[in-house]
Amino acid sequence: MSIPENTRVAVVTGASSGIGAATARALAAAGFHVIAGARRRDRVEELAREIGGTALPLDVTDEASVAEFTRAIPRADVLVNNAGGAKGLETVADADLDKWRWMWETNVLGTLRMTQALLPKLIDSGDGLIVTVTSIAALETYPGGAGYTSAKHAQGVLHRTLRDELLGKPVRLTEIAPGAVETEFSTVRFGGDEKQAAKVYQGFTPLTASDVAEVISFVATRPSHVNIDQVLLKPRAQAGPGKFHREPS
Repeated sequence: MSIPENTRVAVVTGASSGIGAATARALAAAGFHVIAGARRRDRVEELAREIGGTALPLDVTDEASVAEFTRAIPRADVLVNNAGGAKGLETVADADLDKWRWMWETNVLGTLRMTQALLPKLIDSGDGLIVTVTSIAALETYPGGAGYTSAKHAQGVLHRTLRDELLGKPVRLTEIAPGAVETEFSTVRFGGDEKQAAKVYQGFTPLTASDVAEVISFVATRPSHVNIDQVLLKPRAQAGPGKFHREPS
């Protein structure tokens, strides 16, 4: 892995699409060498060629994959915990335990694995930053969303607890909590049903992945004494989870 000596290194998980890919592009444009990790290796390799970064295969739900990924990284200044997602909209009474396990493994334990593995390198950098992409679902609840909201609440609590635990260490922590962002998120949630996913964003203008990435880039380029603890980012047309002003079609 060839990284210029004076170039800061940013690690982005879930970088094959959506917010992760947009964040990799934004951080590369800000001068970082970006190490992009994702399960879809072909996509991150194409992204790495585009931005002059490094692509490595990564499955945050697999301890061996995380270990191999982080061993290959010589140093790290920024970690963006972006890998995550939702599956299904079942009520608590009808909860699908396999979907819950996937959401908790990906959003919560995936963030824990990556943070544990890279924390020593972030501290050693002398000016580290951990950005965790949670969701408005880390702050509120909605019917049918208990599996996802409970996982995102837990991910947010993990991140906020770490903020206290690292007080005095040279590491900043920022939680980014987006509302409705039009990415592959809803397509994954609905098992690949693109028509159902498209209905989520009908009648209003959602955030784009680039909107979120620009905020992450801003956070990562602040002076080392500035810690932006939490950013709640929503479309103008959104008040809360499932609460939208939709224009008639």
